[in-house]
This record gives sequence, structure tokens and C-alpha cells, in this order.
Amino acid sequence: MEPLASRIRPKNLTEFVGQEHLTGTGKPLRVAIEKKELFSFILWGPPGSGKTTLARIYAGALDADFYELSAVEAGKDDIRKVLGTRKPTLGLGKPKILFVDEIHRFNKAQQDFLLPFVERGDITLIGATTENPSFEIISPLLSRCRVFVLNEHSENEMEKILARTKIKMPKAAREWLVRLAAGDARQAITALETTEALYGKVTLDTLKEAVQSKHLRYDKKGDEHYNTISAFIKSMRASQPDAALYYLARMVDAGEDPKFIARRMVIFASEDIGLAQPTALVVANAVFEAVNKIGYPEATISLAHGVAYLAQCKKDRRSYDAIFEALDDVKKFGNLPIPMNVRNAPTNLMKDLGYHKGYKMYDKESYLPEKLKKKKYLKDK
Repeated sequence: MEPLASRIRPKNLTEFVGQEHLTGTGKPLRVAIEKKELFSFILWGPPGSGKTTLARIYAGALDADFYELSAVEAGKDDIRKVLGTRKPTLGLGKPKILFVDEIHRFNKAQQDFLLPFVERGDITLIGATTENPSFEIISPLLSRCRVFVLNEHSENEMEKILARTKIKMPKAAREWLVRLAAGDARQAITALETTEALYGKVTLDTLKEAVQSKHLRYDKKGDEHYNTISAFIKSMRASQPDAALYYLARMVDAGEDPKFIARRMVIFASEDIGLAQPTALVVANAVFEAVNKIGYPEATISLAHGVAYLAQCKKDRRSYDAIFEALDDVKKFGNLPIPMNVRNAPTNLMKDLGYHKGYKMYDKESYLPEKLKKKKYLKDK
């Protein structure tokens, strides 16, 4: 049977709840739909905020041929199949809209492949992403799309969405579910449907029992997400590759964005390994590039390779501690006068004023401002 979230999905803006800054009277998406303006755009917002629904409403209003792909599973061949259905119409006939869910999962090569078709108008692209498009979408593609930012649904909006399910539940259960979902309408509806299917009725107790699955627990903004990444980092820090690989496996299994994991590894390479093994940063960056190019499922292998290496490296946090101690002094003392001998002297006037006077290459005297002459940020081992 078709999932409940799909069965009650709004068909038009009259039924749609939320995102008034985009869908309200005179707001950009409503105007585009009312005037049937065709253009590519990116919908950036948290899970369950209505990205897919708005894309479908827009395509329906423009009477367009609508093709939907998930970037997690789709590749170039899938895009080719969509393009292969296009018939030459010399500007006549239905427009073709390609909706790419989780477009941030497309690597650079896939986005480059998509770009010329968007440029030529072979397809109108609608991308949906939970990640900042500025970091995840290549600049040429992003420059050809408008970006609409969606917000989490408010508690009041969540109440209205749950009312559309027609499933009865006590007030305490509804309030608990609204808090649990944290603005994610799809998660709330799925939890409600699962509870009714398992127990025949929805109460506070049956809801709590029903949401024990790992996929509901591993919310990218919830405690499980932060607990797992914390355990992952701490395991590498403690040089425990087995534990680090286990927590990596949990994140991969839960569908965590591989680039999020790889970014944390790049940070870890400088923060925790640092001077003990300078090549760790090279390896971590190589893992990030590999992940960016190939994506899941093969990216799992590169992540595991990098994690096993980083966990076994010697650790040295001196450079990390040093920069933050220096930043504290900058905030505490402000811009202290730079010693005259290390100031630049591009003009005769500056030389006459003493700029650069007395400078010696490889001087052992501290170049720090006078107030901090005896300060040592990078501690000896």
C-alpha cells in the first residue's frame, strides 16, 4: 500500500501547510506558480519541510512532465533516460522538469554532466537538499538556479498536518509526537502510521514503543547523531581503530552524508594528529576528495581506509592548543603594536620612521609584540 505520507500529500498550495514566506500571497513560489513561470531552482531545508511536495505542486501547476530521481541511487545513466524521453518540439509542448532529491549527494562529475542540459533548457531542474547549496552545488549549476530556503514546520503547522491523517489520538500523544518530530512532517506521519499498523490504536505508550527503530532514532539533528559522531571522534583520538570503524559503520548504515564524516576527519587530522604526523591531513583530504567523486556505496571503503589510518597515527594537539591560546590573547589585548623591525617598509618615509630597522633574518629575538615577548604558544613536547 502507498505510504500514508504520500496518500495525504497536498496537491496544491491551498492544501499545503507552512512556508508562508514562499507560498503566501505575493511570495515568490506562489507568484511563479500563478504566473506559470518556468525556471530552475533549489529547495534548501530540513527533512520533512515540504521540498518534494512543493516541487510536485509547481510541476503540476505548469502541466509539466515530471521526473523524479534520488541522488543517493541515481547516476548519469538515469539522467540520460530522462533526457532520452524528450521529443523535439521547437519550444512547444509540455516542459520537462527533473526533480533531484538530495542533490547534494551528486558528486562534482555528476553535477558537471547535468549542467549543459540545464543551460540549454533541455530540462528544468529542481533540486532538494538539506545541506547548504553554497558548499554542495558547483558554482556554474548554482548560478543557474534560484535558491529557496525552507524552515522547520512550527508546532502549530505540525498540528494541522497531523489532522490531515484522520488518525485519532489523545492530546498527550499528539503533543509528544510533535515534539519528537521537531518540525519533520514526514517523520511524524510515518511514526503515526507505524503505530496504528502495529498496535491498532495510537496512544502515548504505543507511540513510544513504535518509534524504537534505528531510522527514527538516528535523526541528523538529534542526540543519536551527535552521540555517534562524538564516539567516532573520541575513538580515533584514543587510537582505537576498531571502535572508530564500528561507529563509522553505524553512521554509514543510518545513511549519514559521507561528506559530513569526511569533513570531520579532515578537522581531526589537524586538531588531534597535527605535528605528530603531518601527512595525516593529506590522507584526510584525499579521503574527502574520493568521497566527493564516487559517493556511496564505494565511498564506504575510502572512509574506512582513512579512519583506520587516522586512528593509528600518533597524536599531537599542540598546534590546535597554540592557535586558540593566541586567539585568546588577540581578544584580550586587541591589536598590540607590531615591533618596528618586522614591519614592512615600502617607502622612504616609513624607513625614516624606523620601519624594518634592525631586522635580521633568522633572528632569535622574539617578533611578538612587546607585551607578549615571553609568550610561548607552541609548547615543547
